[in-house]
Amino acid sequence: MADHRAGYVAIVGRPNVGKSTLLNRLVGAKVSITSRRPQTTRHRVSGIVTLPDAQLVFVDTPGFQTEHRSLLNRKMNQVVTRTLEGVDVVVFVVEALRFDARDRALVELLPRQVPVVLVINKVDRVRPRSQLLPYLQRMATVFDFRALIPVCAESGDQVPELVSAIVPLLPEQPALYGADEITESSERFLAAELVREKIFRLLGEELPYALTVEIEKFETEGKLRRIHAAIIVDRPSQKGIVIGAGGEKLKAIGSQARRDMEELFGGKVHLELWVKIRSGWADDEMALRQLGYE
Repeated sequence: MADHRAGYVAIVGRPNVGKSTLLNRLVGAKVSITSRRPQTTRHRVSGIVTLPDAQLVFVDTPGFQTEHRSLLNRKMNQVVTRTLEGVDVVVFVVEALRFDARDRALVELLPRQVPVVLVINKVDRVRPRSQLLPYLQRMATVFDFRALIPVCAESGDQVPELVSAIVPLLPEQPALYGADEITESSERFLAAELVREKIFRLLGEELPYALTVEIEKFETEGKLRRIHAAIIVDRPSQKGIVIGAGGEKLKAIGSQARRDMEELFGGKVHLELWVKIRSGWADDEMALRQLGYE
């Protein structure tokens, strides 16, 4: 297998630069949830890309924060730093024409012994396009990047070129996963994430950040999956927001999440949702561990 390369590739960047959208585009499937709200991604999420001569295991990470508002925020930053310690290549994502103190704080964490590729995302928004060249020249002085690749993760423009730039940087070794695998994440984890995504998308402007989703039951009967999920909120007033008048909001969350699960899992899904109050969970070490935030 001397002509085959495989390895882990971390995707890092500040909140809202498009890391999860990029991962989904690379994989060609929805393995990481997305929304316009910052800090949608809270866990380490993987996506596997298998080519004839290479296998790339991309690892999406939470947006790195310079302000720690809660224990949850600190744990998400720890996910970023731990991920950087165990990968073969790092993809550092920035937003075209933007580079501020939040980006620079993450540059300080980039490993010097691992190749780093800079991805300039959202280049479709740059008008006129001539502004991009001086920006690229400036970014080339920020760090010793192996490559600088402008992309549009949403449309997929230049994403194949990004993959081509990464492959030669990976170690020579056999594939790490089967050719039909697209993620390391369990279906149980993906189900919780899809429910949380719909909450962010449907209630993003109404609901504070402090909510999460806990899968209480996940049963498989042939191609049917029976899933019971609890939406955890911080205060009683938030429960009513999630449920909505006559239960309409909760019904919409469940309906949209179920459709995405059926598409991703390839079978029917019976989904039941509840809303529970667990005050202070985002600052409670035990509660965070129970909810999967290590």
